[in-house]
Amino acid sequence: LILDNINFKINEGQIFGMLGPNGVGKSTIFNLITGLISPQNGKIKIQGSDVTQYPIYLRSKKFKVGYVPQYGGYFHDLTLIENLKAVGEILIENETDRQINIDNMISKFALDNVREIKAKFLSGGQRRKLVICMALLSDPKILLCDEIFAALDVLTIHMLKEILVNLQNENPKICIVVCEHQARELLSIVDRAMILSNCKIIAQGTPSELVKDSKAQSAYFGDSFKLN
Repeated sequence: LILDNINFKINEGQIFGMLGPNGVGKSTIFNLITGLISPQNGKIKIQGSDVTQYPIYLRSKKFKVGYVPQYGGYFHDLTLIENLKAVGEILIENETDRQINIDNMISKFALDNVREIKAKFLSGGQRRKLVICMALLSDPKILLCDEIFAALDVLTIHMLKEILVNLQNENPKICIVVCEHQARELLSIVDRAMILSNCKIIAQGTPSELVKDSKAQSAYFGDSFKLN
């Protein structure tokens, strides 16, 4: 049993966080939303539609679900520009629109100086930015980010946090879901979050509400955790 009868709702325009120790089921929730795995019970609904039986590509194309995985998500032996073109050809039919979108992404994420570098030679932060660009090419309404700050230096984490907040400002209707176990980093950018423990949701709310929640304190934060 990975998840025990959990039920939650994420609103349009929110940055929503999922916190919990490793192995608690955060990535499993993402796999259920994208369609990589199917639930034994219950439903996955997007914009009121039951998508539980929909395959991955249909959820991505029809319901605009973008996914930034914790590991990989790019073609190692292709250059940065080749990676973006490979995904762009699937998502954007018009060649001119495709090229404009790709150029805009490269400019927005300051990747112009590494566009001809193979992905396997990029830094950790550059690779993470590339995968976010690939996910954003489909103009997603829902962006899922799995352990986006993992194994990155402080400056790169700060840069990625700015990117997520800017995305929300540029597109007020986008729903960004960030799964993470670096609590302080996550709570500094989310509107709401939930905490998972022992296969269940033990607390939901705004960052300040969660920090004061007694169940969240005992199961996850501890007594001395402070937001700032």
